Parts: sequence; C-alpha cells; structure tokens
Amino acid sequence: MASQSSSIHAASARRTISMEAAAVAELEARIDAAFDLACELLLACEGRVIVTGMGKSGHIARKIAATLSSTGTPAFFVHPGEASHGDMGMITGADVVIALSNSGEVAEVVSLMPLLKRIGAAIISFTGNPSSTLATASDAHLDTGVETEACPLNLAPTSSTTTALVMGDALAIALLEARGFTAEDFAFSHPGGTLGKKLLLKVEDLMQTGAAVPRVSATSSLSEALLEISAKGLGMTSVTDEAGKLEGIFTDGDLRRALDAQVDINATSMGKLIHTRPKTARPGMLAAEALRIMEEHEITSLLVTADDGREIIGVLHLMHLLHAGIA
Repeated sequence: MASQSSSIHAASARRTISMEAAAVAELEARIDAAFDLACELLLACEGRVIVTGMGKSGHIARKIAATLSSTGTPAFFVHPGEASHGDMGMITGADVVIALSNSGEVAEVVSLMPLLKRIGAAIISFTGNPSSTLATASDAHLDTGVETEACPLNLAPTSSTTTALVMGDALAIALLEARGFTAEDFAFSHPGGTLGKKLLLKVEDLMQTGAAVPRVSATSSLSEALLEISAKGLGMTSVTDEAGKLEGIFTDGDLRRALDAQVDINATSMGKLIHTRPKTARPGMLAAEALRIMEEHEITSLLVTADDGREIIGVLHLMHLLHAGIA
C-alpha cells in the first residue's frame, strides 16, 4: 500500500513539474519588442523600480524586487492595498512600476493605474490577459499567461506564478548584462554572505605583517630557523638575503626531511635547505584566489610580496582564510 501511495505522489509531482516546465518554455516566444521596451524603460529610470502585486502575485513581486536590487537595479515592493492608504507617497514620477496580476483585473492593482499615470510613473505589467485593464493601461505589457495551472482544479496559482517569476528573472538578467554588472558589484550587495567574502576580501585584508612575518637570513642556521618557526606559529619561515629580499621559504615539511637526512641543525645554513621559488601572493589578490593556489599546490601558507616577487609585505596562512570564512 505504501509503495502504491508513493508512486501516486511521484506521478503527481512529475506532472506538476512537466506542466510548469512547459509553461516556462512557452515564454521564450513572447520575448519581443515589448520586452525590449520594458528594459529600456527600466534602464532610463531616474528613480526607483517599484514592484507590486496582490496575493500570490505579491509574493512573486517581492522576489522580483529583491532580484533586481541585488543585480544592479534598485527596487522595492509596495503592497497595492497599502498604496491606496498612504503608500502612494512612496512612488514618484521618476519611478517605474512593475505590476503583476495574472487576470489583469485585480481591483487593488487596477485602482492604482490612474494615480500612477497622473504622477507620470512608467508602468510595466505582467499579466496572462493582454486585453485586461492592467495590460492596456501599461506602457509595456509582458505576457506571462498559461494555458492551465498545474493545480488539477486549475485554481491555485502555480504555473502562472512560475512564469511571472521567470519573466522577472529574465528582466533582471537582461538589465544586469546591459549595465555591465560585475561579480564584484554583486558582492557589494551581498557583503555578509560567503559569496560576498569571496568576492570582496583581499589578501591584504587578512595577511599578517611586520614582526608577525617569520624571517631568517640565508646565513642563519637551521636551529635559528627552528626557533623562528616556533615563535611565529605558522609552520614556516621566509629566508632572506642580506638586503632583506626574499631568497626562499622553509617549512615544517622541509624540517622533517632535513632531520631524516640527519642534517646538523647548528652547522647547516638555511641557504642550503630552502625552496628558492616559493609560491607567493600579491596584496591586491582576492583571498579566494590565494586559497585556490594553496589548494592546487597543497600548501598552507603564502608569502605576500610586491610585484617584484622579492620584497616581503606579509604572510597569509590557511587559518586566516578559515577564520574569515573563505575556506
């Protein structure tokens, strides 16, 4: 019985997904001059983009406003019912209003049209009825209609809200590309998340500098290097020439190999033990890129140098990236 019930549920789910996918696929043929006009109105907007809708369309409108805002088009949601009771004051003639209604006849949304036209705000509508009051009152109408809802009763907004959401995404991405919006721009809208950290934090924001950087000279003994490695706690030390320029690096892995070879720790100079071409980073490099270098070469630290690769500016360790949430 349980198996039969599960198969019924799965069939229902597949039917819903198939119907909504088909509804979305039909949108492609509707990307026409009206869509271009909607993009031009939004690109020319000198104010803010206001997205509005009632009920389920309102929920989709909120998401569209959030997507626009995070991709370079400042937008916010205004509830159509609240707009009729004071929130119209949030909208100016410099704004563009995107209004969502599958029927195009929702009273709370339609009642705003004369007011919006009076103040001079441009209107873009998403409806399933190109002949509706909302569609004909708009400067640009985008057809998001569906033949039938995924709901077997053809009542609950399902396919129609999906097409409206996808049309909103299509607008947002078209605008993103038209504005030349970059990954770094996106990060500024998401500074608190992992993505923002990866796209904003640079090596110079996390590296240790000054006395915190382990250093010994090429003429120092291995025993002196051991003391420096232990004191700085990074499992490595830089090795420099007489002028303080980078000669190489010595790690705890190198130490194990040296001890296995029974090297005299007091008589052996660092110049004989170092890696002379260590992997390095630059201060302006993204921290995420520094992590990629560490992972690719299976190392836990990078010396940070100037462009000449020899002037030591700082050191970046994997633990610094972990603490910052990059790794």
